[in-house]
Amino acid sequence: MTETSKSPVSQGSTSLYRAVWRWHFYAGLLILPFMILMAITGAAYIYRDEIDDWYHADLKFVEASRQAPLPISQQIDAALLAVPGSAAKVMPPASPDRSSEIVIATEAGGREAVYVNPYTGDVLGHMPDRTTIMWVVRRIHSLAKFGTIPNYIIEIASGWAILLVLTGMYLWWPRGNQKGGVVSLRETTKRRIWWRDAHAVTGIFIGVFIIFMAGTGMFWSVFWGKYANQFANGTPNGYPSGVRVDVPLSTIPMIDAFGDVSWTNENIPLPQSVDGGSDPVTTPNPIGIDQAVATLNDMGLTPGYAVALPRTKTGVYSASIYPDDLSLQRVIHLDQYSGRPLIDMGVADYGPFGKIMEFGINVHMGQEFGIANQIILLVICALIIFMSVSAGVMWWKRRPAGALGVPPMPRDASKLKVVTAILAIGGIIYPTVGASMIVIWLLDYLLVARPQRKLRTV
Repeated sequence: MTETSKSPVSQGSTSLYRAVWRWHFYAGLLILPFMILMAITGAAYIYRDEIDDWYHADLKFVEASRQAPLPISQQIDAALLAVPGSAAKVMPPASPDRSSEIVIATEAGGREAVYVNPYTGDVLGHMPDRTTIMWVVRRIHSLAKFGTIPNYIIEIASGWAILLVLTGMYLWWPRGNQKGGVVSLRETTKRRIWWRDAHAVTGIFIGVFIIFMAGTGMFWSVFWGKYANQFANGTPNGYPSGVRVDVPLSTIPMIDAFGDVSWTNENIPLPQSVDGGSDPVTTPNPIGIDQAVATLNDMGLTPGYAVALPRTKTGVYSASIYPDDLSLQRVIHLDQYSGRPLIDMGVADYGPFGKIMEFGINVHMGQEFGIANQIILLVICALIIFMSVSAGVMWWKRRPAGALGVPPMPRDASKLKVVTAILAIGGIIYPTVGASMIVIWLLDYLLVARPQRKLRTV
């Protein structure tokens, strides 16, 4: 969504319009490459299960058998023969034709995912934990693969995407007797006005979706997401009520135990085993992973769950499942000595803020409404790419030769201050966006606005 085009004189000459257009231009210049990246990787990640199952089929699938699977403990022993170390996490098969995944904390200090045939104990292969093709795509999507600083860039881009849509809606708003470019396209692809209309009309139809995707994506961000989680979970609106129980808690957050948990549960500390585990004289024998899995199955935990094994004498068996159906999300912590459930919580136990965020994230990931959710998000990602490309084409056709083509300064400079102050509200909500806004304002003033004023006074 860029400048409304009947003519720059009739529609682009007002100071307020030019002020909004100027900020819209800078926002697009800053984030369009990242929007393309997020759209491409996001479109792929929508189909993460399908792609991973296809690409890693030799590791993830086995021939289904009528015989009972081997005990999980025997499967762990087979994994340890292939990769020496200690078992950290196990994922029993979700269906009869799938392998077991066992994560080993290696002697070298890494973590290796070992895939085992649950019927024979044969090791199908192994790879570093969380390095499937879709995990790599996920980390590229957030730029986390390239370090913390690039991860901040994605956070900035997400915040600017919201401002880009809001300013674009203002620029799209019909003025005077304008008819074309509101919901229809004018001219042909050879003319800039066609690209402007295609950009604006597409944007007005998917703008709400972009705001939703950018807003929900912020909850994974390295700065804002971290403090939003701490704020939410510092009140009953965040942490599930199931955590507020009378059991000792450790200092180990769930994300450290599992590596991948729901946003609401990331920083929830694991409980500690209390049924005799602290006394070296009377400590009973641990129940073991086989009994823990049997208990979890008896409790009706949905297949496909993961179990983090106890790390210490006071550790617990922690099981979690985050399926497509949000209502089936569940976390169970078992005392490693008695097998007693210390915490058993699901979405119903989440606070209001946690429920809203988990629902939004589930939709963001394309899993709340099944295939329809995936298809809609795929279309949105494709349209975001088209919008980004059309913006580039439109800019290229408009810009003066050898110049950046920054929209003209408003005649009334106070209007630019007003628009900047309004956008600054977004900068306060998202501090990293606010910091980038200050940088852009300074660069615009020093390199563009100030030289233009000097030329006009000469």
